[in-house]
Amino acid sequence: MKLHELSPAAGSTKERKRIGRGAASGQGKTAGKGHKGQKARAGRGMRAGFEGGQMPLQRRIPKRGFNNIFAKKIASVNVSELERVFDNGAVVDAAALIEKGLVKGAFDGIKILGNGELTKKLTVKLVSYSDSDKETKPYSESALAKIEAAGGKVEVI
Repeated sequence: MKLHELSPAAGSTKERKRIGRGAASGQGKTAGKGHKGQKARAGRGMRAGFEGGQMPLQRRIPKRGFNNIFAKKIASVNVSELERVFDNGAVVDAAALIEKGLVKGAFDGIKILGNGELTKKLTVKLVSYSDSDKETKPYSESALAKIEAAGGKVEVI
């Protein structure tokens, strides 16, 4: 087989619609644009969301609150989840949390929270993340107390 012998599968391609090429084409005379009006003119077009002078939908709907586009997205993991998923003496880091399914999706940081009980000795290694101007710890004070009470340790990388 040669390059000039290649052709698409039968029925997979369609002829383009030739508008404005006579009455017999089915798209003759006004070429599918109707009679007169802004939409029939050359260079027509209205900006996105324009509703003919009516108040547009995006301005009619009430706005609430504030959406900070610079906010950090932080994944939170409770010590009860660490107790459930990890074995005694395990090293808990970002890769391990993702592998075990405790953190799913893209996040700017991970924080360990102190909800629940912990009896296993774990070594938690997490990166501190910057929240606005201040450096933020990747654990809460209660989580730190529970991890150290169980004989584990927390390392901030």
